[in-house]
Amino acid sequence: MPPPPPHDPEPEWPIPQFHFHIQDLAHPGVKLFLDHVRPDVALRDAVITVCNWLYTPQTVPTNVKCISLVLRPMPGVAHTFGSTTHKEIHFSLDHIRNSQSRARDEILGVLTHEMVHCYQYNGLGKCPGGLIEGIADWVRLNAGLSPPHWKREAGDTWDAGYQTTAYFLDWIESRYGNGTVRELNESMKEREYDEHIFKEMTGRKISKLWQLYKEYLEGQR
Repeated sequence: MPPPPPHDPEPEWPIPQFHFHIQDLAHPGVKLFLDHVRPDVALRDAVITVCNWLYTPQTVPTNVKCISLVLRPMPGVAHTFGSTTHKEIHFSLDHIRNSQSRARDEILGVLTHEMVHCYQYNGLGKCPGGLIEGIADWVRLNAGLSPPHWKREAGDTWDAGYQTTAYFLDWIESRYGNGTVRELNESMKEREYDEHIFKEMTGRKISKLWQLYKEYLEGQR
């Protein structure tokens, strides 16, 4: 038999330095976290996932030099902030404790979502927050890390954010071709966000895309 065709080598993505901080070692969320994931591996895998879905080896940003993960008791789930070169992800130990029944998938899903915020573009600060969060959840969705409570439903507006916008973006990706969301992200690198971006990519205004998506969902019932 002839040998199988060679596979393209995996891209070598720029991996930053990782720092790991725990603010309350006695918190039960700490044991859950450490029992289910290795912090260095989980962070590295999250970076690679983000790079694979939002960039190519030629376009991936190289400015992020250090990412710190901070586990601490706090309300909510997680948030990310920082400078151009240094990012901090703060992850709620309370949320980890409350996700005990599916701790590993939830930890990896949240880390993937927050890692998107370390790397994505934001239209020079003009991108709607709902689209920012939607792109992050779109990457989480495509990484196979969506939680069981997510539903593919229209909601009130396309930029409601999180899974609502993530599923809308996924429909755009499937309808207009692989790489459409990557192109959307890259188009916001050096220009202010404007809804016309969607028409440039798809030939349709965002309002028309949203209408078509809602009609698609109705047809799936």
